Amino acid sequence: MSEVLHPSALPLEQLRAECVVQRVRRSGPGGQHRNKVETGVVIRHEPTGVRAEANERRSQAENLAIAWQRLRVRLALAVRKEAPNGGPSALWHSRGVAVSQGHCDYPALLAEALDMLAASDWDIAAAAGRLGVSRSQLTKFLRREPEAFSQLNAERAAKGLRKLA
Repeated sequence: MSEVLHPSALPLEQLRAECVVQRVRRSGPGGQHRNKVETGVVIRHEPTGVRAEANERRSQAENLAIAWQRLRVRLALAVRKEAPNGGPSALWHSRGVAVSQGHCDYPALLAEALDMLAASDWDIAAAAGRLGVSRSQLTKFLRREPEAFSQLNAERAAKGLRKLA
């Protein structure tokens, strides 16, 4: 039986099949050439309702690429899947916390870290141990995405654990 991928880790074609893409015009600064055409992009992941938008570039193609990456990060933040019993994925072993925020693997790794934290009752030391990284490495990785760090602290507070600074 094959493992079901987290939505943030789906191949682009498979993710596209689950999404609705809208082209939009947005107002704001950007010069006389901005938004004379529909260069903004809004993507909605139908199964979850998670949305992402990009409209800061004059190029629709650039906005589309940015919106896909933002959608993947938002899916990583919003969707929790059961952490695998066998430990971290091959992707985590190959990339781990060393990947930059702009890298295409970042959302899948963020989702895996959050899934492992949820499976460890938001105990960062336990999750770090299961992922094979130090507590400080995992904390620094989560701090890169402020919403992920806020989610971690909210979940910890709900469990009666102290917030991380």
